[in-house]
Amino acid sequence: MMKLIKNLSILILGLLTITSCNRPDDDTETDLAIPVSVMEIKAGAIEEYVNTTGTAMALSKAEMKAEITGNYKLMTNPTTGKPFKLGDKVKKGQTLIHLDDKEYENNIAIESKRLNLEISQQEHEKQKSLFDKGGVTLREMRNAEVSYINAKYDYKNAQLMLDKMTIEAPITGVIVNLPYFTPGTRINTAELLLELLDYKKMYMETNLPEKYLSTVKPGQTVRITNYTLPEDTLSGKIHELSPAINTETRTFKGKILISNPTLLLKPGMFVNADIIIRSKDSTIVIQKDLILSGPTGKKVFVVEQGTAFQREITIGLENQEKAEILKGLSLNDRLVTKGFETLRNRSKVKVIK
Repeated sequence: MMKLIKNLSILILGLLTITSCNRPDDDTETDLAIPVSVMEIKAGAIEEYVNTTGTAMALSKAEMKAEITGNYKLMTNPTTGKPFKLGDKVKKGQTLIHLDDKEYENNIAIESKRLNLEISQQEHEKQKSLFDKGGVTLREMRNAEVSYINAKYDYKNAQLMLDKMTIEAPITGVIVNLPYFTPGTRINTAELLLELLDYKKMYMETNLPEKYLSTVKPGQTVRITNYTLPEDTLSGKIHELSPAINTETRTFKGKILISNPTLLLKPGMFVNADIIIRSKDSTIVIQKDLILSGPTGKKVFVVEQGTAFQREITIGLENQEKAEILKGLSLNDRLVTKGFETLRNRSKVKVIK
């Protein structure tokens, strides 16, 4: 009897062991799940743009040269109280340099020409009054008028010649070239005295690939950046486009106007330009590096109840970083953002973030 009970105990213990071995291990199943990170899809904005580069140049430029021979005198900047220097901002009409030449000034005889103008004007008015009363002939009145007109021209020409002694800023801008001359140095005619740039408005020329001939158009917005100013973006517009294709480079020329009100961008800077050709404000947008490409098309993975499902997608607008998804994803889907490279359709996953 005791032997029977002992054999029965061994049999029951064996059955329990077999049952225990066949029971699923929840911890093991969890360990086999692939860890992934996900994000919930929300509506966003996207811009499709054409990227190009070029050199930003000032839209307005003035180069002043001496029109007469004279002794050099650099004027004082009223803003700083010191002589004008490179980088100073000046206003249109502001006197910057004076060329002194007493002999030249005397030869102009501006005062005598001014007095002659006054006398001629008075005589013309007198003759006109007498003519109205019948006191002089028409010829006499006309002769007085001719003398008055000639006197006006003589005086204006004298003023123009005198103005050549003074170098004024023809535009509002910044001094970018100011050759040094010792005060009193004799300056010769046609010698460069200074150069001004107004770069509140700038432009850049660019060559665009032929394939963009029908998509890039005048008036399109352009974002301008420079590698030395990574946090600052300026606004520009497509101003001109050539319809002709260069047969060697297969490109066409364009000109972009740039708004630079705070003078952040400097003339000659190499800039990056993104020409915005299309945009959408509210659509499904994801990072392009989350998209897998295969023989059947493009796909992503979404997670539903611990399982990763493969979704075939159709792309709309796209740029270097992002893509619009027209089909395959919906708002609030949980898109896999990390760990998707090793996934297969219906893979078990564990969301870690």
